[in-house]
Amino acid sequence: MPLSTRSHAVALALAMAGALAGCSPTFNWREVPIGSEGVIVLLPCKPDRATRALPLGVEAVTVDMAGCEAGGATFAVAHAVAGSPAQAEGWARAWRAATRSQLARAPATEGPAELPRAAPTPAPVRLDTPEAADGLHVLWFAQQRPDGVSLYQATVLGRPSSADALATFFEGLRVP
Repeated sequence: MPLSTRSHAVALALAMAGALAGCSPTFNWREVPIGSEGVIVLLPCKPDRATRALPLGVEAVTVDMAGCEAGGATFAVAHAVAGSPAQAEGWARAWRAATRSQLARAPATEGPAELPRAAPTPAPVRLDTPEAADGLHVLWFAQQRPDGVSLYQATVLGRPSSADALATFFEGLRVP
């Protein structure tokens, strides 16, 4: 192969490698199971998982979490299992109160939300602080289980670089 043809081939190969590297998407959405009852969430990157004790009212509750950072925001889902609808309702109120207490004076809107097949008790609730410096968007919902109620908190913290990332995340929550 003549030197000029070889140089063009190497240059073309380098250009193609650079173009392929540039194709790595910021939001690489994937389905992630949460809990053992079949809830699926869409996360924009490979999640890290952790378990911790979260004080909810007078109890410390074991909460499993999955989350990751992509496009300038953190996307996470937390999950806990309550023994009864009454306990789940108490935990949900405490969880929402704890979240609101961390907002300081940031203006927030909180109200009923809809999520197909979510349990009616505790009912789904959405909280948004779009005006805050670090935007916060949270959806709490529940799922009936044979042995109690699963509670979930789906959260986006920050301002995603993609305008449709919030909608993709929250619309990607699936309760079987």
